[in-house]
Amino acid sequence: MSGPLFPALGTAPSFPRTSDRPEAYSKLFRDLGLRSAYIRPMTTIEAIRDDFAFLDEWEDRYRYVIDLGAALPPFPDESRIETYRVPGCVSQVWLTTKIGDGPDPVVEFRGDSDAHIVRGLVAIMLALFSGRRASEIGATDAEALLRELGLDEHLTPQRANGLRSMVKRIKRDAEAALKQTA
Repeated sequence: MSGPLFPALGTAPSFPRTSDRPEAYSKLFRDLGLRSAYIRPMTTIEAIRDDFAFLDEWEDRYRYVIDLGAALPPFPDESRIETYRVPGCVSQVWLTTKIGDGPDPVVEFRGDSDAHIVRGLVAIMLALFSGRRASEIGATDAEALLRELGLDEHLTPQRANGLRSMVKRIKRDAEAALKQTA
């Protein structure tokens, strides 16, 4: 084999979204280890929805969630403090908030966890909420997304509670951003 597997740096491989043999693509991800190459840093929520719909097996979906977490940008060590810790999570979860300007500011979040699956769940929540206007964040139904992805049925009660705590913190910060700029 000559030349790089992915000639354009930063370009994800192109996999069909529909096939009469989706198990073949799932096996391809596992056998060739292409999952990590396919996950882009800060994947959009639309791409996550598409990828969840594409992956049939929950084992593959869990691997995908872990890979989403692995693709998060590095989280600064100085932000791993109690101030940024999300209470209510069994695993350690940290979340920082950056508020933009204006009456309905854009709110950006960065997050991390000490547990692989939870770090992936952090990545999903960041894809859903980060970079949106504070009013959009307040109106976003995270529970509907969890149902759509099937995570509501496949997370342990402790992880589901931790995820709800993270959503509550994100919405609280967005609400505070609206009040701060009013």
